[in-house]
Amino acid sequence: MRVLHFYKTYYPDSVGGIEQVIRQLCVGTTRLGVTNTVLSLSRQKDLAPIAFDGHTVHRVPLNFEIASNACSWQALGALARMAEEADVVHYHFPWPFMDLAHFMARVNKPSVVSYHSDIVRQKRWLRLYQPLKFRFLDSVDAIVAASPNYLESSAVLERYRDKARVITYGLDKATYPSVEPCRLAHWRAKLGPKFFLFVGVLRYYKGLHILLEAAQGLDYPIVIVGTGPEEQALKEQAARLGLKHVVFTGALDEADKAALLTLCYALAFPSHLRSEAFGISLLEGAMYGKPMISCEIGTGTTYINRANETGLVVPPSDPAALRGAMRALWDDPELARRMGVRAEQRYHELFTSEQMAASYTDLYRELVARGATANASAGVGLAGLPPTR
Repeated sequence: MRVLHFYKTYYPDSVGGIEQVIRQLCVGTTRLGVTNTVLSLSRQKDLAPIAFDGHTVHRVPLNFEIASNACSWQALGALARMAEEADVVHYHFPWPFMDLAHFMARVNKPSVVSYHSDIVRQKRWLRLYQPLKFRFLDSVDAIVAASPNYLESSAVLERYRDKARVITYGLDKATYPSVEPCRLAHWRAKLGPKFFLFVGVLRYYKGLHILLEAAQGLDYPIVIVGTGPEEQALKEQAARLGLKHVVFTGALDEADKAALLTLCYALAFPSHLRSEAFGISLLEGAMYGKPMISCEIGTGTTYINRANETGLVVPPSDPAALRGAMRALWDDPELARRMGVRAEQRYHELFTSEQMAASYTDLYRELVARGATANASAGVGLAGLPPTR
């Protein structure tokens, strides 16, 4: 079975939560006999196809952006050609250009949308985009949410209960690098034996400005890994607040990130808006057996982190509540240890890449079989011609 994934960016150009989901999905389903191809956009000059983790990555030039919406004229022809060779086209939402490309490329194959997030911020553009969005979601065969929390709380998904289902994201720890003792020793010497960790792209919805406010009056080391559009503003805020114990590492390679996940005391994940639909780095914390602190925003973050079981959950945009949760974990190492153990158990129960891959492979097969049945019912014979009578 051949599956084409279409998303605005992918490895090696960017490393984010959705990119990690697509990677884990491709690796997992390849083991089950699926041939995966990813089509994405890029600003790079050398756009030759890349073999990556057992699947193929095709990139086309990113021509321009409108309201953070990446666009490419070359993607239209590439999508049309590659969809013809695929058995299933797997879209990754939200990306308004993708919806338009679906229609302009006249894709007519079984299709599934991984609904990663509602569109939260661009409200003015959303009004203009709304008709296209609903037409696109009407046209696809299946829509997948990553948690029951998101399926229940999304007004958009409420319209599509008849074809929506839940398949949670999953990770395979074996795809993460083993960490050498010297690397662990380096970070332990730099950061000390006990620190809170955040990992992610520094975007507006990550709530890191709230974490910095919560850090006032605490002397706990807080390590922020990543770069992004909010980086400079956050560094300036930390300087204004005199937060000497907050460390911005910038972007790190996978081995250093694995080292910090191994060493950290707990995950601090203060995302405060629904743009944070799941939280892959939060799931990474669970996979490494760490207690977590997150906010209740009606999304998958609270599906990963169950309040008072795998960690602590606080109201969004509440620095005092976040500060209190950090104090509670810091001052009770036994509580933190028990929560970390339960977090890792929950990861193994619900969030492995094997489970995600098996569920998506079943869905692909279902859609292909449904398409074959529909073609047979419509009287399509060999080579697409009506059968003789």
